[in-house]
Order: sequence, then C-alpha cells, then structure tokens
Amino acid sequence: MPEQSEDMSAMSYADYYDVQADATGWLGPEVVFGLAYEYIRAGDTLLDIGIGTGLGSLLFHKAGLRVLGMDISEEMLEGTRSKSFAAGLTSHDLTSLPYPYDDESLDHAICVGVLQFFEDPSVVFREAARMLRDGGVLAFTVLDRGSSDPSEMIVGPEHTGSDESVTMYMHDAEGIHQMLVEHAFAVPRELEFTAYMDEEREKRLRLRAYLALRNPRGRSR
Repeated sequence: MPEQSEDMSAMSYADYYDVQADATGWLGPEVVFGLAYEYIRAGDTLLDIGIGTGLGSLLFHKAGLRVLGMDISEEMLEGTRSKSFAAGLTSHDLTSLPYPYDDESLDHAICVGVLQFFEDPSVVFREAARMLRDGGVLAFTVLDRGSSDPSEMIVGPEHTGSDESVTMYMHDAEGIHQMLVEHAFAVPRELEFTAYMDEEREKRLRLRAYLALRNPRGRSR
C-alpha cells in the first residue's frame, strides 16, 4: 500500500483498508467466491474468519448465504457492521482456541487476506474442521512460497497504513496440502493470483487461493 496522504491520515483504519483494497485492485474476495461457488447454496451459514471490513464475505451474502464474522479488531468489525449485511459479529483473537462456535454448527468458512500473518495456519484449519459440517467448504488465501522464496517478509509502515512494520509469512503448496489433509480436508481446487501493495502496481505479491472440503467424520481423506 502507498504512504498515507494527508486526507487518508484522517480516515479510520477500516475506511483506509477499503479504499486501498479498491485502489490496489485486491481480487482475493472474487477469487475465493469463484472457487467456492459450486459448493454453496442460498440459506447456508458461512463464517468469515478475520472478517475485517467484510470484503471477503459480501459476495457470499449477495448469493444468499447467512454470514457470521469474527475478528480481533473492534474498529474493523464496526466497518463490517456499517455495511449491514452480517447476521452476527464476534470479537475474538484468532490465535485463541477454541473459537466461539459449536462443533459442526457451520456450513462453510472463509479466511481471506489473513493467513499471511500466521506462521502456523494449521490452528485455523483445526478449528474450521471442528466447526464445519461434513462436506463444508473452507476457502482461504495465503502468500504463496516458491522453492527459492524466504519463509517470511517484513512489510514497512509505508504499506501497512500504520506506524508499525509487520511480519508476513509465506507458505508453500505442499505444506498447505499436508496441513489440510491432517485436519480432515480434501483439496479439489487451488489458484495462483496476483495482489499488489501499491496503486502503481509495482509491488507485486504472489498469492494462492485454496478450496478445501471437510471430509465426512470417520474419514481422513
């Protein structure tokens, strides 16, 4: 993301996030929705894990799903709340287990633009496996790691919309597949796509979106 202008500095972070997602052409929500579309139905319940301002789940709402959201940031939850489409929003730290949803209580879950902040995303996969009904979709994005890539990168304040640098983690496809299989998911689809951190489209990131299906209980694959 570019450095904040004087006008942007007066925005809330939730507003800034939405503005920059649009300015940089963030396609994560569209990619995840497209991968999941075949497996969802109007009336299904979907949990957006790390819902932020709701960008990842808005298309699912438009398709008739009942959207629930969870995020640690009250400010970001307020951004979603202002859009008036989520059926329920919960403030919760994604690293704190268990998540506040019952076993087999959800049809589907997504996690869009979040797992790059997890060194070990298996905590999310484990909870999704517990909460999802058999055959349920888990669709998510990660920063894709190639054979010559480092496992992490530091992103400076000029791209974070804050005064702090953050660490982002990259995950290779083999490792993600292994984690998903260990947590009772099959992986029928995945897709590499590009994201940009600046409006000029000069700072390119390679992401990969995955569609995982919760195996029936009693089956490991």
